[in-house]
Amino acid sequence: MYPNDGFRELERLECLRLLARAPVGRIVHTRQALPAVLPVNFLLDGDGAVLLRTSAASELVRAIDGAVVAFEADEVDAAAHSGWSVVVTGMATVVTDLTERERLARTGPRSWAPSPSDVFVRVEPELVAGRELVGGRSMYGADLTP
Repeated sequence: MYPNDGFRELERLECLRLLARAPVGRIVHTRQALPAVLPVNFLLDGDGAVLLRTSAASELVRAIDGAVVAFEADEVDAAAHSGWSVVVTGMATVVTDLTERERLARTGPRSWAPSPSDVFVRVEPELVAGRELVGGRSMYGADLTP
């Protein structure tokens, strides 16, 4: 992502494996021509797409349907000075196919704030990038752990 910054770049499959275990991430989109970030629970589909479930009436759905968005999840261990971060960038679309909606109703993410009219949003993984910091090592090899 950024050369020589002390982090190890992660391969696509490694990124998807880490994402699959994260319970919460952040959706990044544009709101009134400015960046907006919202925490969301999600599920990773078998093809690597990020799936969200939210109210059909939400501002989020109107803001991201048909737009390119970023989705980020991470895990940080502040005591060990280690962690990882993964970003998926791609087109977000509301799932309209009836068969797909039925499948996702059975297997997809569960909303933490259920609504009587939920919709599923799929973020296609066009770009997947991640990085990891292990054990507080800096790019100069110095140990940053206390």
